[in-house]
Parts: sequence; structure tokens; C-alpha cells
Amino acid sequence: MPSFAKLNLIDALTTVLDAERYRTPTDVQSKVIPLVLQGKDVMAAAETGSGKTAAYVLPLLQRLAEQTVSANEALSLILVPTRELAIQVHGNILKYGANLNLRSEAVFGGVKINPQMKRLRAGVSLLVATPGRLLDLMSKNAVRFDRLQALVLDEADRMLDLGFLPDIQQLLLTMPEKKQTLLFSATYSPAIKTLAHNLSQSMLAVQVNAPNQAARKVIQWLHPVDKQAKTDLLLALINDNQWRKVLVFVKTKKGANKLAFDLKKGGVSSGVIHGDKSQKERIAALESFKLDKINVLVATDVAARGLDIEQLPQVVNYDLPKIAEDYVHRIGRTGRAGETGHAVSLVSADEVDQLRKIESLIKQLLPRKLIAGFEPNHNLPETRLVAAKKKKPHKKKLAKAQQKKAKPSKSKSKNRNEQAPSSRTGRRAPKLS
Repeated sequence: MPSFAKLNLIDALTTVLDAERYRTPTDVQSKVIPLVLQGKDVMAAAETGSGKTAAYVLPLLQRLAEQTVSANEALSLILVPTRELAIQVHGNILKYGANLNLRSEAVFGGVKINPQMKRLRAGVSLLVATPGRLLDLMSKNAVRFDRLQALVLDEADRMLDLGFLPDIQQLLLTMPEKKQTLLFSATYSPAIKTLAHNLSQSMLAVQVNAPNQAARKVIQWLHPVDKQAKTDLLLALINDNQWRKVLVFVKTKKGANKLAFDLKKGGVSSGVIHGDKSQKERIAALESFKLDKINVLVATDVAARGLDIEQLPQVVNYDLPKIAEDYVHRIGRTGRAGETGHAVSLVSADEVDQLRKIESLIKQLLPRKLIAGFEPNHNLPETRLVAAKKKKPHKKKLAKAQQKKAKPSKSKSKNRNEQAPSSRTGRRAPKLS
């Protein structure tokens, strides 16, 4: 494994990495950093906690180090799905670029827009943004991308899940066609492959682990339990195992509030993060958790990506996620930076379909552990991994299709010249789906 210096990073960056005790690049960093330095378009898939942010931030900082910016312009744009991830990525930019004379900003919703507009007036080398707030800023002429050199989509699959595709398409209309494009995610869906292909015909694929693989340093298991007994079981697990720092994921905002209230009633200090909380409240809850002022942080999937918490030993799925891929991101909050983590799911009988999808995605059955006194009255059905079978086409249908293919289509030749003419006024956004 090469050192960071052997990846051709400049001294201003390697000095910071040495001070932060980053001795050896991760697999994704070793493979991606040289490609980004060469200006290649890259689509990278690697497990959560593998160092994807540094894989693109470090080479972009190096490429932008000697360049000047004009008022209200951004030379590099990093799009992310959530405020938490925007704050985390920008924090890494500030840390890695401490020895460089570069300006960077993070913009996201949930806070006043005017201070963000003021900070963008001088221009920035790197801008981290959520799509919705960025469109708002552009409508006010607060930022422009005339000379944009690089576009990064971090957690690109999550942005698609959250319905950001139209926003991304609208943003692309404002950017130069010639630019470096980078896609990063822990999961590797067909939709992401399609998006990457439509954004760049020359995009290189880098995959460090098997698609959708859970973090290797995370030990996973589940406790079958009735739905109404989940809170009591969680309290028992926290107290019996003396868990001092636990991130608990729930399905809904209302459920998050109720669980935090019930935990406090049970003598366990807790905070809450979800979409209805203001940015100030979310930051305060996260900081209290990081500083060990509270034992439990209850969160919806808004926190499944973008939370980087050092020495987080335990993640609990109080509810299984609606989207199987979110399970990978949830448990990826633990077992980071080489540490071993633990992820336990409290699963009731009505969640068996979600469990099947998760186990199918990660290609492993989660070990089941019954807890004395919490044996469910409604048994959790057994699950099994089933290999997908390729359907063979029916012989008669295949023969019929071949005959049809062999005959020339009159309607096609008749209407070949009747297609609507393409518009010559203004650029069209590339087709992304």
C-alpha cells in the first residue's frame, strides 16, 4: 500500500495528513486519488467509512490550489443529499486545506439564506451544497458556474432516492459541458450506473468492495421481539450491557420523539435528530452526543449518511428502514476508521419483508438472538437467501420474436422523417434517467 506522498500529493496536503495521523491511504483513496489528479471522470463505490470524502477532496484541493476565483463563482461543486453530510464534507475540506489559500463554503436549507449569499460574494474554490438550497441561491444570482471545473455527487444514490434528480438536471443546465464529473456512494444500484453513463461517456468505475456490502468491521445480529416490547428491550440492552454511546435509528419523526421521551423516563439521557428539527437543534443534539453529555442519539434516516462520529461502538435499528440500502448506511456509522463496531436490529414479525430485502441485499442472514423475558408472542418468520434465477425465454415466444425482427417495419420507414425537430435555442439538459 503506497503512502500519501507516493500518490503525488503536494507537501501542503501531506503535512496535514501526517499531523492528523493519516499514515496509509485506504483502498478507495489509493485507487481514486491518482485518477482525479489526472482529471478523469470517476464513479466509485466503497463501503461506508472507507474514506471516500478524502478520495475526492484531497486531489481537488491540489488541482485548485493555484487558481483564483471571481465574485460569486465556484470552481468546484460538491452536491450532497443532507445538511449533516454538507457540514461533514466542508469540515474535511477545511481540515485538509489548512495550508492552502483557498476559499470554501457549505450551503444548505434550514438556516437563513442571506448570510450564505454574503459569504459567496467573494467566490469560492469549493462549494458544498444541497440541491434545493443551491437552486434558491442561483435564483438570487448568488453563485454561478461559468468556469466550473469539477462536479461531485456524493451519496448519489441517496439523492435519487430523495427525488433530487429534477434539481440535478436543472443545475446541469448552468454548468459547462466540459468538466470533471465524480460520483461516490456506498451502494451501487442500476440507477447509479445509468446516471453515471448519461453524465459522462468516459467515466471510469472503481469498486473496492462487493456492491452494497456492509462495512466489514461491523458485527451484525438481530433480536426477534414484539413491536410493543421494543422500548423495554432497548432499555434492558443499554443497562445490562452498560452501553454508553448508542445511535438508534427509527422510521418516523413522531416515533423518534416518543422513543427519546420514553428513554428519558427510563433514566437514559437522549437527544433527537430528524427533519422537523431546526439546524441549530440538530447540531446541538449531535454535539451533546459527541461530547458524551447524552448516552443515546435517536435519529431518522436523515442521519443515516453524513454523521461522522468517532468511537461510536453501537448502532441499533429500532425500526428496520423502508429502503434496504439505508441499512448499509445506518450500520456504517459504526466500525469506522478501522475500529470494530456492533449493529443490532430489533425486529418484529411485521418487518419480515424488510428483513428479507436487507438480507438479500447484503447477501447474508443476520444471526438471531432471543433475549430471555422478551421472547415474542408473534414469531418472526424464518428467512433464507435465494439465488436469483435467470428466466429462459419460452421457445414459441422466442421464435415469434425472431420472425417479427426479420420482417422490415413499414411504419418505421414511413415515419422516419416525421420526428419533431430538435430545439436550437438554448442547451438541453442531458437525459439522466
